[in-house]
Amino acid sequence: MEIKEEGASEEGQHFLPTPQANDTGDFQFTSIQKTPNEPQLEFILACRGKSRPARDRGRRPREPKAVVQVSVAQPAAPGPTRYASTEVVEGTRDPLFLTGVTFPSEYPIYEETKIKLTVYDVKDKAHDTVQTSVLPERQDPPPEAGRSFLGYASFTVGELLRSKEQLLALSLRTSDGGKVVGTIEVSVVKMGEIEDGEADHVTTDVQGQKCALVCECAAPDGGSGKENLPFLNAVLKNPVCKLYRFPTSDNKWMRIREQMSESILSFHIPKELISLHIKEDLCRNQELKELGELSPHWDNLRKNVLTHCDQMVNMYQDILTELSKETGSSFKSSSSKGEKTLEFVPINLHLQRMHVHSPHLKDALYDVITVGAPAAHFQGFKNGGLRKLLHRFEMERRNTGYQFIYYSPENTAKAKEVLSNINQLQPLIATHADLLLNSASQHSPDSLKNSLKMLSEKTELFVHAFKDQLVRSALLALYTARPGGVPKKPPSPKSSADDSCPQDAPPLVGRQDSIPHHSDYDEEEWDRVWANVGKSLNCIIDMVDKLIARDGASEGGGGSSKDGEKDASPVDPITAHPKEDWYEQLCPLICALKDCMGEVVNRAKQSLAFVLLQELAAGLPQCLMLTLRRDVVFSQALAGLVCGFIIKLHTSLHDPGFLQQLHTVGLVVQYEGLLSTYSDEIGMLEDMAVGISDLKKVAFKIIEAKSNDVLPVITGRREHYVVEVKLPARMFEVLPPPVREGQLLHVHPVLFNVGINEQQTLADRFGDVSLQESINQENFELLKEYYAVFMEKMPPDYISHFQEQNDLKGLLENLHQNIQAKKRKNVEIMWLAATICRKLNGIRFTCCKSAKDRTSMSVTLEQCSILRDEHQLHKDFFIRALDCMRREGCRIENVLKNVKCRKYAFNMLQLMAFPKYYRPPEGTYGKADT
Repeated sequence: MEIKEEGASEEGQHFLPTPQANDTGDFQFTSIQKTPNEPQLEFILACRGKSRPARDRGRRPREPKAVVQVSVAQPAAPGPTRYASTEVVEGTRDPLFLTGVTFPSEYPIYEETKIKLTVYDVKDKAHDTVQTSVLPERQDPPPEAGRSFLGYASFTVGELLRSKEQLLALSLRTSDGGKVVGTIEVSVVKMGEIEDGEADHVTTDVQGQKCALVCECAAPDGGSGKENLPFLNAVLKNPVCKLYRFPTSDNKWMRIREQMSESILSFHIPKELISLHIKEDLCRNQELKELGELSPHWDNLRKNVLTHCDQMVNMYQDILTELSKETGSSFKSSSSKGEKTLEFVPINLHLQRMHVHSPHLKDALYDVITVGAPAAHFQGFKNGGLRKLLHRFEMERRNTGYQFIYYSPENTAKAKEVLSNINQLQPLIATHADLLLNSASQHSPDSLKNSLKMLSEKTELFVHAFKDQLVRSALLALYTARPGGVPKKPPSPKSSADDSCPQDAPPLVGRQDSIPHHSDYDEEEWDRVWANVGKSLNCIIDMVDKLIARDGASEGGGGSSKDGEKDASPVDPITAHPKEDWYEQLCPLICALKDCMGEVVNRAKQSLAFVLLQELAAGLPQCLMLTLRRDVVFSQALAGLVCGFIIKLHTSLHDPGFLQQLHTVGLVVQYEGLLSTYSDEIGMLEDMAVGISDLKKVAFKIIEAKSNDVLPVITGRREHYVVEVKLPARMFEVLPPPVREGQLLHVHPVLFNVGINEQQTLADRFGDVSLQESINQENFELLKEYYAVFMEKMPPDYISHFQEQNDLKGLLENLHQNIQAKKRKNVEIMWLAATICRKLNGIRFTCCKSAKDRTSMSVTLEQCSILRDEHQLHKDFFIRALDCMRREGCRIENVLKNVKCRKYAFNMLQLMAFPKYYRPPEGTYGKADT
């Protein structure tokens, strides 16, 4: 039977009667049964006895290359709307499609909803591009686009759900509804059920097989329950879901749901961080202003520094204002990576999840966070990235001793830490001192003891913060900067005896000729002032002991007094006026403690602010620009990390081994980089390496959510951040006691990078790959250290079971050998690192410049490799599954979201330089903005 080619405009004319299509009256629609957070309906398709297409003139009849277009029409809608498509299957008249159709939980679908299936013959796969879903039916591609109409069928959702075994066999008819040209079967799919039947009749000789746009769906995790939805919705947004079925090695079916979701944290975390930066910088600026009177040389430097710092704060405030206007945003496209107002926002951040249901194994979830490499794209890479810029800045700063005092980065960081501790402890000590006085006024011995204990603990921390030699040397340096001040001997910025390396702490050089001489500086004065805090605390402790002892003696006839020689007398004023006298006895001592503490704080803050002045004055404006660049890169990295941590916590919350690992040794966070070591991408890689390393400064704390607001909160400063993750009560109760009590949880980030594109080919042959080699070697050592701690600190019973399941030692040795081999484009490094990360319950990241093209190739390859290695994917279907996911899976949707084009940004010449399994299928690549 010959079928004439028909245009798309004729397809929908017999689908719905005209009166009903235009009827907008009130209808009572029948909803279908829903499972929380799961798709409402999923089904798969197969054709039987389909006719051949019309023969081309002078050529033999050929088997059709079939594809099914799925359209949806609501009862009150004016007409059908294109919704989804299958893959193209060629070489058979009975195609069985490996892609399915899925309707998300929020999609308006009812039993009365009609679904139309239109079968086409695709003449040229390379030029047949499936359009984005949910478009009007009349916008279907015309015949000249490379398709010819074969037949159609339609059904209602209710008919499918009420059918025997929820399977329909429908006749495919020509456009006039007269002739039957074949049969199409529709079968409902449920992820938790095993599909009957064998898979050995599926065609496999389809090189470059085209797979289809399945549908968009929201299904983060069906097993989590309603109580976890607010937690998930705080992280995930706008999910896209694809459905596949692939045969296993024993010819059974496995089902795969691929999901890609944006994260609200893309904008939330940068706004939190920028607010902290503004607060920290304003505090620093105020401390610089409160340095007091300085000699003209130093005063001019301070004015210059404050001018630049105020400009920096204003810029941060402007950026925060612009970000706050992005209400509801959860995604920054790759085409926006150079925008100034969005530079703190991560590029193209998504959760990529694969849910596998196979006949022999337990259901499994595999998560990868995909994000553009954390880098300062707006500032550019003309002079390199952070790794090079920080090193160059430090070298230059060491040679500016004529005008400034050099403090090593370690000492500068120490000064910031002490200042932060002062700002936190001083108000806490004052609060506990007031509570102590309140207990005294109430004459409550137990309350007095508790208040004294808290006061003692915080004051001891306060005193300990000033034991470092840095404060003493900074005081002396500040004295030389006062009008008329000069030391009897040059001060040393060394913080300890261990910090004696000449490159870390070169001799201090001050500009002595500009400072008038003065010789009455008392170097012992600081020790006396500092010691007075401890002495004041001891006086308070002694007085509390005496008051409690006398009170006990007065109540028990003096027999219980600790100090027998001080037995209470009947006329003792303490027993005569207990409430007034306890308060009056302690109040002068508390005031003395506060006065001593205030003097210490004043001197220490001035001296340490002077240390920070040196860092800023020696490097203006480069110092502040480097701080900005580092803040930008860190913000992008942290947003991805927080997203990954929350998703990992949710996924593994009911795994006791994971929870114990979480608070015992922390989590490894493995980043896979695909950047080349050529041109601008060298700078991106240098930025990325520093940004990921800076994540070591981050700790997590899990708290119980007291409201529906479960967005994480960030506290701290640039050298140390704490991310507070809020969990709903039912989830929080599952956590181990140390975690519920607020123990800080740490992460261990590692980065492995292998360039795979044509620029890496140039770098391998004519350039320098030492940056990549050093990064991989350094991070291998970090990974090995984590593994050693893991094996040492985890319980023996867990370790024995863990070793039975995983050969991590062998994988680590193999990874080390591959890194040492220095082989070009050795992607084995990335596969091994990813495998080790998964086996260690870690968090996986994949990054390239935009997380769009190279990342898509890597993620899809990883998914198919997992299906092959862990779920027995049939070996003959590996390439077909890979092409299916790349052509019409979540990643091509990611490309569309970013650049409004369903083409990976590769050309044929570039792909010749790519490793074999990183090349997309024919027809999916071409010219596109990256």
